[in-house]
Amino acid sequence: MAIEDALADWLADQRWFAGKGQGLLDLAIVADTQLVSGEPELRHLIIAVSHHISVDYYQVLVGLRRRLPARLKHARIGSWGSGTAAGGSAAGGKVAYDALHDADLTKRLLAAIAANAEIGSLRMQAFPDASFSTGLDSLVLGGEQSNTSLVFGEESILKVFRRLSPGPNPDLEVTTALARFGSTRVAEPLGWIETRLEGAPTSLAILSRYLRLATEGWTLAATSVRDLYATVTDRGAIHAADAGGDFAGEARRLGTATAEVHADLAAAFGTQELDASAVGELTEQMFRKLDLAVAAVPEVAKHVGKITDAYSELAKLPGPFPVQRVHGDYHLGQVLRTENGWAVLDFEGEPATPLAQRRARSSPLRDVAGMLRSFDYAARHQLIGHPEQTALIDVARDWVRRNAGAFCAGYAEGGGLDPAANHVLLRALQLDKAVYEVLYEARHRPSWLPIPLDSLAEF
Repeated sequence: MAIEDALADWLADQRWFAGKGQGLLDLAIVADTQLVSGEPELRHLIIAVSHHISVDYYQVLVGLRRRLPARLKHARIGSWGSGTAAGGSAAGGKVAYDALHDADLTKRLLAAIAANAEIGSLRMQAFPDASFSTGLDSLVLGGEQSNTSLVFGEESILKVFRRLSPGPNPDLEVTTALARFGSTRVAEPLGWIETRLEGAPTSLAILSRYLRLATEGWTLAATSVRDLYATVTDRGAIHAADAGGDFAGEARRLGTATAEVHADLAAAFGTQELDASAVGELTEQMFRKLDLAVAAVPEVAKHVGKITDAYSELAKLPGPFPVQRVHGDYHLGQVLRTENGWAVLDFEGEPATPLAQRRARSSPLRDVAGMLRSFDYAARHQLIGHPEQTALIDVARDWVRRNAGAFCAGYAEGGGLDPAANHVLLRALQLDKAVYEVLYEARHRPSWLPIPLDSLAEF
C-alpha cells in the first residue's frame, strides 16, 4: 500500500479530521520536509485532501522507524517504502507513525524553536526574552477535537494545528497581542512554527507557558453537575443553589474575566459598529446555516418557525451594534481556572469557519452565547443514557439557568455589553450556535446530537 493510501485510511479515523461525511476523493502530499535524519527519522508533511466541493490542508509529523516499539504501535500510520513484515518491522522500508507521540522526536521541535531554526520551508521562532527548557520529554494531552497539544515537563505546551488555513492564525495573533497588553488572562506565548501555504505565512504550531496548576472549566462544571445529580438521586428534589458543588460563584467570576478579555481585545484590535445593512448580512448567514442544518438533520425542521422569528426580530433592530475581535469558539473547554483566576485558551475560532470570518470583528455577545450554550452542554451531556433522565431534566434546567444568570451578571459587572439589555441579539446568537452544534454533532459525534436538538425544542 502506498503511503498516500495509508494516510487516507489513517486520516479518516482521526478526531480532528474535518472531512467526515464529505467523501475523500483524492489525497496528495504537497510538501515533505525532513526535520531529523537517522533512526528514528522525522518528516513534516503537508497534505491536500480533496472532497466533493473543497480542498483541505493538514499537517502530519511522521516518524519513521525500521521497527515500531510497543509504546508507539497505537500511532502507526502504515509502511513508508516496500511494505511491512510480520511483527511490525519494515520490509525494505520503514514504518510510518504519528511522531507527536514520540518524545524522542518531539524534543527536537522544542530545541529548534529555541534555536530559531529554519529547515526547508519551515521557520521555528522563539519570542524575544522567552525562557523555556529544551530536552524535555513530551506528553500528548487527550480530549482535543481539532488540534494536538504536547506538554513538555509541565513547563511549556506546544499546540500543533492539524487542519491548516493559509494566512495568520488567530490564536497566535490574539495571544501575542493580549500578552503585549499585559493581560493575565492568557498563557504567555513562547514561540511558534510557521511555513508558507498558497503564498501566505501559515502558522503550524504555538508554544506557550503551561498552566500546570489549572483545571479546565468543563471539568469543574461537569463535577458540579455530577454532584448535583447524585444529591437528587439520594435525597429527592433539590435546587442547584442548595447543592454542595455549586458552580455559580465561578460562573460569575468567569463572566467578569470574559469582559476583561473583551476589553483588552477591543483595545488591541479596535472596534466598529454594524449598521442595519450589515445586520441584514449577518442574519442571511444565519439563515444559510439553518438551511444546511435542516438538510443534514431533518428533525431541525420542526423548530424552523421559532428560529426564523428570532432571526427576523434581530434583522428589524435599528442598530448600530458594536463589534470587535472575539474568541469565536468560546466554551467551558476553552477556559482554565488557575491559582490567579480564569484564563482563556484557543483563540482560533470555530475550526469549520473560514479564516477570514474567524478574524473578522463580531459582537462580543457571540462569545457570551457560546458560553451559555456550553453550560447547557455541561448539564445535558450527563443525562444521555442516565437511568433517571426524566426525573433530572428539570434539575438540569435549573442548573443551567442559575449558572447562565451568574455568568451574564459577572459579564455586565465587568463592563461587558449587558446581556439582559440586548436579549434579542443574544437569543439569535444562541440559536445560531445551537444550529451550528447540530451540524457538528451530526458529522462528528452523533451520540451527542440530542443535546442541541433538545435545546432547540426548549428555546
